Amino acid sequence: MRALQIAATGMSAQQMRVETISNNLANMSTTGYNARRAEFADLHYEQVARAGAVNASDGTVLPTGVQLGLGVRPAAVSMQLAQGSLSATGGDLDIAIDGKGFLEVTLPSGAAAYTRDGGLKRTGDGLIVTSDGYPVVPDIVIPADARSISINADGEVYAYFDQAAEAQLLGQFSLAGFTNAKGLEALGGNLFLETEASGPPAVAAPGTDGLGTMRQGYLEDSSVDAVREVTELIEAQRGYEMNAKVISAADQMMGATTQIR
Repeated sequence: MRALQIAATGMSAQQMRVETISNNLANMSTTGYNARRAEFADLHYEQVARAGAVNASDGTVLPTGVQLGLGVRPAAVSMQLAQGSLSATGGDLDIAIDGKGFLEVTLPSGAAAYTRDGGLKRTGDGLIVTSDGYPVVPDIVIPADARSISINADGEVYAYFDQAAEAQLLGQFSLAGFTNAKGLEALGGNLFLETEASGPPAVAAPGTDGLGTMRQGYLEDSSVDAVREVTELIEAQRGYEMNAKVISAADQMMGATTQIR
């Protein structure tokens, strides 16, 4: 009774789809979050009679054959790259990336990670870091006596002082682009790691090489569409219920078989 195993793979697939949707909904308010989508592929087929085989009885060729599918399997959970809307915050260290690209940060291990979360902070020494305290590359230090700072679209950071009429350039942010950003490994904390699938980062100044620009005083909202996610949640629930009914029907068929006398 293959129906039991096939329906079980269907229930497992729909459960994974629900888990992906629930993660999207949980991150509706996460800065710079991109929605994920569960993708599936059919399992291999049992070739009872191959298409194109010769029928031994009369020598004719079978036009379609008999191929019995054995269920479904997860193929990928891909990131849906989309620009979230920009919300004004007024924070001098809140930066939204308007377009493609990631900020590079340095992890405690020394490895590089990448993020689109521009809610930056500064340490007691004035170093610009992420909300988790990871330094942003390149290192930019804001002097303690700076009255205010300004960040333009090209990522240049300027500081204003009481004693000086002109602003002082402290440094310039850079952005990293990837050939296949969907291939990045999600680390949590709005961070991603480079993988062989993503390719190496191409680091350049904002606004060059197809990278986005920076908007000071803004943060990028999550790209999750709540209406779409709830709709897909209903579809996944119905798919799970239908596969459960297949298991129930197969169980009744097996029960009827065992009761034959």
